[in-house]
Amino acid sequence: MKVLKLDHIGIAVKDLQESLKFYEEILGLKCEGTEVVEEQKVRVAFLPVGDTEVELLESTEEDGPIAKFIEKKGEGIQHLAFRVDNIEAAIEEMKEKGVRMIDEKPRYGAGGAKIAFCHPKSTNGILVELSERNG
Repeated sequence: MKVLKLDHIGIAVKDLQESLKFYEEILGLKCEGTEVVEEQKVRVAFLPVGDTEVELLESTEEDGPIAKFIEKKGEGIQHLAFRVDNIEAAIEEMKEKGVRMIDEKPRYGAGGAKIAFCHPKSTNGILVELSERNG
């Protein structure tokens, strides 16, 4: 497995449009559009920052993982995503190294990415996402 870069930082927000105001109007970042990922019950917005991105995540369902995260911990950083060169190989390598995986097989993520999450109990409490995508 080769980690290519920090792909993005996922931030859980209650209101995507309201949160975008800070990043666009105050920080001067530009949202490259929003996307709903039905499978994950989430609406996302990506804001490029240099070679990485900020991903704002708003739950589309009351029982979605982002809604549960906000209920438990409040708004804030929800995960760190690392871009890898081969997601299937990365998952296998993580398992071989004793890392507990939430996803044993890649699933669809925003922006056409193939993603898999490592369980926070194996990563010192941080939800780590492995992400493979072109570009």
